[in-house]
Amino acid sequence: MEYLYFIANTSLCLRVVEYLCITHQLPLQFMTVIHQIDGWVVKIKMSHYLTPQQHGDFRAFMNELGIPYQPDIRIRMALWSLETGQSPLSVMRRYQVAVVSHGQPNQEEIEAFRTQFVKGLGYCPETLG
Repeated sequence: MEYLYFIANTSLCLRVVEYLCITHQLPLQFMTVIHQIDGWVVKIKMSHYLTPQQHGDFRAFMNELGIPYQPDIRIRMALWSLETGQSPLSVMRRYQVAVVSHGQPNQEEIEAFRTQFVKGLGYCPETLG
């Protein structure tokens, strides 16, 4: 069972991470976070199907933070490559995407990316707020 969402900014992305870390009843297999100029792509894959109640609750939570996302072919291939075990670095090079995190939800990786990006730009764009 997979969930693919577009999220507008870092704060909302971090809320998803926090939720997944404190909700232990979800059978999380992995979470992938990709930064784009206009926001964040978040893919969450469960190791098995959720109960109808869990599915409804999780979709409601995700719909509050973002919108369901239909990626273009480049993002689809990047996500597929990560899922098949290719390294984030090789995926970033091949598909020219910013893979911020892949695996278990990791707040530190997202915050470190935001810090480095803002430091390099000299200001904080809305998507990194």
